[in-house]
Amino acid sequence: QVQLVESGGDLVQAGGSLRLSCAASGTSFSISTMGWYRQAPGKQRELVSTIISGGYTNYADSVKGRFTISSDNAKNTVYLQMNSLKPEDTAVYYCNARGLGRKGVFDSWGQGTQVTVSS
Repeated sequence: QVQLVESGGDLVQAGGSLRLSCAASGTSFSISTMGWYRQAPGKQRELVSTIISGGYTNYADSVKGRFTISSDNAKNTVYLQMNSLKPEDTAVYYCNARGLGRKGVFDSWGQGTQVTVSS
């Protein structure tokens, strides 16, 4: 009922920056939390950062001080500014949104966007 489309993934050198975007679309929905997760080859999907509707943010220890999550509630869009990228940040980054829609509670995922950091 809520679709997410990510963009912004790319190949970048270590120390570089990228900005990921995720736009939510659908009808009659209210988002409570949006966030970013990532999955590296051979590893489990892990939390990167989340932001709730009131603006409270949460970050994985591995990205604190380097990544910044923000949102534009009017556009139902969440962003992830990634600075000082490291090769270990290489992963597929997935957007997640949770909230209430016409059919009840939803927990939606995007298709993922590839971030590759070269050393």
